Order: sequence, then structure tokens, then C-alpha cells
Amino acid sequence: MVINISGVGLDTKKNRRVIFIRVNFFIQQNMIRNLKQKTYLAIALLFSSTSLAIAEEVTISPNKNLTLYEPVELVAKAKHYEIVKLITRFAARDHYSRIPIDNKFSSELLKNYIESLDPNRSFFLRSDIDSFDRFKYSLDNIFVTKNSSANIDLQPIFKIFEKYRLRASENYEYALKQLLLKPSFSIEEEYKFDRSDENWTENKELIQEIWRKRSKGDALNLMLADPEMTWKETADTLNKRYKRFLKQINSFDSDDVIEGFMNAFTRTLDPHSSYMSPRRSEEYDIQMSLSYQGIGASLKLEEDLVTIMNIIPGGPAAINGRLQPEDRIVAVGQNEKGEMIDVIGWMLDDVVQKIRGPANSTVRLQVRPTGASPGDEYIVSIIRNKIKLEEQAAKSEILEIQRNEEISRIGVITIPGFYQDFKAKSTGEKDYNSTTRDVQKLINDLNQQNEKIDGLLIDLRSNGGGHLSEATSLSSLFIPKGPVVQLRYANGRVEVYDNPLPEVAYDGPLVVLVNRFSASASEIFAAAIQDYQRGLVVGQQTFGKGTVQSLIILDQHAPRSKHQGLGNLILTGGKYYRITGGSTQNKGVIPDIELPSMVDINEIGENTKPYALPWDKIKPTDFKILDDLTGDLSKISLEQTQRSQSDPNFIYLLKEVEIAEELRKEKRLSLRLETRKNEQAERRNGQLKRENIRRVASGLSPIKSLEEINQDQEPDILLEQAAEILIDVVGQPKLNNRFLSQLQ
Repeated sequence: MVINISGVGLDTKKNRRVIFIRVNFFIQQNMIRNLKQKTYLAIALLFSSTSLAIAEEVTISPNKNLTLYEPVELVAKAKHYEIVKLITRFAARDHYSRIPIDNKFSSELLKNYIESLDPNRSFFLRSDIDSFDRFKYSLDNIFVTKNSSANIDLQPIFKIFEKYRLRASENYEYALKQLLLKPSFSIEEEYKFDRSDENWTENKELIQEIWRKRSKGDALNLMLADPEMTWKETADTLNKRYKRFLKQINSFDSDDVIEGFMNAFTRTLDPHSSYMSPRRSEEYDIQMSLSYQGIGASLKLEEDLVTIMNIIPGGPAAINGRLQPEDRIVAVGQNEKGEMIDVIGWMLDDVVQKIRGPANSTVRLQVRPTGASPGDEYIVSIIRNKIKLEEQAAKSEILEIQRNEEISRIGVITIPGFYQDFKAKSTGEKDYNSTTRDVQKLINDLNQQNEKIDGLLIDLRSNGGGHLSEATSLSSLFIPKGPVVQLRYANGRVEVYDNPLPEVAYDGPLVVLVNRFSASASEIFAAAIQDYQRGLVVGQQTFGKGTVQSLIILDQHAPRSKHQGLGNLILTGGKYYRITGGSTQNKGVIPDIELPSMVDINEIGENTKPYALPWDKIKPTDFKILDDLTGDLSKISLEQTQRSQSDPNFIYLLKEVEIAEELRKEKRLSLRLETRKNEQAERRNGQLKRENIRRVASGLSPIKSLEEINQDQEPDILLEQAAEILIDVVGQPKLNNRFLSQLQ
């Protein structure tokens, strides 16, 4: 049998290379002849109306170890039935939505389970999906609580996974065979790397063509990331990557499969509920330990890529400033010159071990930003260290901004997270650390300097939340006593949280700056400021995480069980509502004045997640609006629009956002090396040109290369815009007096 690989043949029976002539997809067998054993001249005459492609001379080390790993046998265990029954009981009783587990749910669960295994539709065939339809309205029977273990049939779960394992093994083995011979990178063809919206593939021949292009694309990405990488090095890297995938897929045992299915079950309830087996709980602890002994980031594994889940305030990654949630790590290197090790397809704890290291040592990460195409990566160097408590705390600075002949002093307080030293507080320490206490001190410091500030800007960008009590007490520093947020539980009970402090710490003009990564407690605080009309919220629509989760240790709820080690359940049992009655869930907080951002709200945020709980309303609470800013808001917004049209930094940001949006629309990549090189060069040249236009317009000297950019000296464009907006607020005497009179 001869397999056609970009005009080059591979005789799989004798593991040798051949050349051939293909005319109209017909292989002329009498034209095939052997070449030398070690060095092969691959000549492919691909006839069409106008094209002739000739492959280059290559030397390849034969791969003699294409091994199909023996798959682990999948057998249902007694503890699996107990896990299912416990999770079913809690989901039915305590989940916020009280979703009925019926045929409709069963259909959604089947879809969710299949897509959790094959989100990019690169493994299953259409015939496989059709065969799974027999389970469409029967999966819900697994969760009938009155069933005994004898009546619970877990076989559909294993059958679906076994088919996935078979297809994955077939395709990865096919990809391994593609590495036996260097493909031609001079042929113009495309690979669609995002297949999430594609139809399921009809047959093996079509899916093999997808995998031929995938392996070629993977190779091309490696070669573009390291232009000095030889084909042998490229093939060896991918050989290890694909074999690692094969080994992992076939090593999944029944515990892993049950965990995956139960996660599909909980994620059909909502995106924040999940199940962790005992083994995964240990890995989670390891993962979280990275937050405090490595780079200061928590990680997760998504579609074989290690992904940034959160940036921990005060950690090395937060201080560095380049990593963002949902960025993906594709390679890790030690020190400044250590080899970059490909980590695609690695287990999470293995990647964690690579990233962790001694304090003050350097780790280099090759990062694919969220929304970026494969190959559009950069390398960031981070000095490892432990989380510095002083870096976690709120910080302040004063911006002196000149407008016409007047200089305004704008106080800026940056709050990375809503923290509280609960242990110190519980032991009675008077000066325990907390967000509210620290911000109150910073406000006092800002106003005790030579002169008072003209306005205060609270920066909550990328603040993922924290203690609810800190969100309510922080509101007390700006709002008279009253309600801040409502919490509704699954049983319908509503609890209202008031701000607890008796005195306001700051009564002047206020702006709150947010972005898409501002979530949870940040949204509660920003919403309260907006609902009381105490200040303006500016920036980007926030994340929209308005749900409350609780951790349920299943072993504690099965004291008579013979099977310890049942795992942990994280379940959504409550939902936050603003004092106006509307939820922060799904919608987040809509800013009064929107500013552009590189973060795409169509890719990041609660409303982008399948099965996210919807926005809704409950009864508003009684509260007193400080005053109505609507009349002033239109004027302030107009002034910001007019001012930004001549701001070179803002114009630069708008163009960068436009370019990023264009790149995100691309779902295909060229597999021609020169085309990709030209695209990369064009993007870099364009970025350099835009940077120099900005620099010259700002009175700075142009640079010759992007490597000259010092990230620490780059302007914080959004902070500058928010400060200018605050000056507009300060410039309205009526508005100033309104705040003061209402607070008195």
C-alpha cells in the first residue's frame, strides 16, 4: 500500500520511501522506484492546469517505534454508583436552578459529554455520533435516585469513551506516520485549526486529511517559533508530543472516565459546578501551590493546553504584567538560555513541576495569547518567587494631569483583590490586613499630603473578587449606610447585605475603572457605586460572575460507606443581585462610559460559557439614590470622545484593538512556510509602524525594532483615559456640591 503524502509516497509494508507520479489522483505503480536507504530525493509531479511542485532533498531517521499503547480496561466499580447517587442528590436539592433531570436534560448531557471529549470535532466520525443517539433519552436514568446499584447502567459512559479512545489512537498513530517524511512546505494549502462549528466528519479518509494538515501545521508552528530548528528536531518534538497523547488517552481508567462524565453532568447544570475525584483533588492542590511557590498563577488543562486560570495578586506573574487569564502555555524553558520544552499534551502537574523552581530563578514561558492563532506566540521571562503580601495589598499613587494651565491631582488606588487576614481577625489582632482597612489608610494618606486630591480613581481591572464582606465594607467608605447586595439561595430565601461602617471616608468625585476580568466582589462594589449613583463606572463590561459556589466533601456525607475517597463536589447554590433587583450574573456591570480593550467580550466572560445561568431580576431593596448623574453623563461622555480623537495613545489602542479583532476572525492558517513568514513579518512591521506613529505624535523618538520596547515604560492608556474622565467630573461644581450635600 502506498500513502500519498504531499506528493511523496511511503511504503508502509517495508517502511521505506518512494517517489511517484500522481495524475488525476491515480498512482502509476510502474513509475515507482526505490531510492537510497539513508538519503532520499523526493520528487513529486503534481499535475494540474498550471502547477508543478517539487519536494526538497531530505534526510530522515526512520521511526521504528509506532506503538499502540494497550488501553486500560474500563469496569464500573461500586464506588462509582455511590458517587453518582450522592451528586444526584445534591444537584436535585441544592443547585440554584433546580433543573429537572429528564429526557431534555439527558439530550443536553449527551451533547455536552461528547463535546467534552472532542470539542474541536477532530476524532469522532458522523457514524459514531449517530450511534450515540441511542443514549439520547436514557442517560437521565443513571441519575434516578431510587435506583439501586443493580439498576444503574454505566456502560453507555464507557462505550462512548471507548469509541473516543479508539478514534484518538487511530488519528494520533496516523499523525505519527506523517512524521516519517518531511512534507513540502512550499505548497499553498490551508488548515482550519478551529473546527468547533464544523459538521462531524463523514469518513476516515476525510479525517485523515484533517490530521495530515494538523501534523503539518504543528510542525510549521514549531519551525516558525524557532527558525533554527531542523526537521529532525521538529519531527522528534512532535513524535514525543503525539506519543504522549497516545499514552495518556490509553491510560485513562474507569475513575477518570466517571470523573469526566460527572463533570459533563455538573457543567450541564452551570459552568462553575464541577466534580473532582480524590486524585484530581490532589492535583488541584498541587496546581494551587504553584500560586504561592512559582509564578503566582493558577492553571487548568483545556483541550490539551495548559491555560492560565487566574493571576494571583502580588505574585511574579502579576508584577510582570504580561500574562492574562485564558492565555495558554505551549512551552517552558529554564533560565535565560535553557531549551524550550514543548508541553502541549502534558498532564497539568507535570507542567507545574516545570514551572516551579527555586526563588529568584528564571522560567521562560512560550505563551499563546487568548484569541491568538497557533504560531502567534511570544516568550515571557518571569523570576520565580513567593507571593509577597505587600504586593497583594491595595496601593496608591497620585497622577498630576495638566489641562490648559491647571494641574489636577488625581488619587489612584489599585485594588488587586478583596482580601482579609481572617486568622488575625479571629484572634483579635487590631491591625489585621484587609482591603477596606488598607484603602481607608491610603485615602487618609492621599489627603494628608501637601494638598488634597481633586478626585479619586479606584482601579479594579483584573480583580477577580474575594471576600464578600470586604466588598460590602469597602462600599461603606463611599456610601452612607444602606444595602449593598442581595444573595438569593436555591430555596428562594433572599439575604440583604448592608455596608457595615458608620462613617464615609471619602466624599469627593469618584470613578471606578473595570475591565472584562473584573469579577464577583469587584462587580458587587462597582454595581453599588453605580446604583447609588455615587460615582462613574468606566472601562469594559465586567465578567458577569454572579453565582456562589460551595465545596461539598462527599466522604463526609457517606459515613457508612465502604468506599472512602469519593471526591469533592463544587456546586452553585446562590446568586447575587444588585439592590435594584437585577443580577450581576451573565451581564456583569455595564460601564457608564465604555473604553476599548484588547479583551474580546465575545470570547471571555460568563455569557460566553455554555449553560451559564441567565440574567434575571428579583424585588429591589429600599435604598436612597445619592443623586442623578444622567444629565451630566452625556456631557462627560461627549468630552471624552472629543478629547480622545486627538490623543495619540488612544488612537494607537483603537488600532491595536481593530487588528486584534481581525486576527481573531481567522480560523484557518496557511501551510506554506513563506506565506506564514511573510504574514509574521507583515504583522511585526505593522506593529512597529503603529508604535512609531504613536511615539512621534507623543514627542518621543522612534525605535528600530519591537525588542526596544520597554514594557515598564509603556503608558497605561486606559488609566490615563479614566483620569481624564475624572477631571471632567471634577470640573462640574454642581456635581461636586451634590455629592457633598447628600453625604452630609
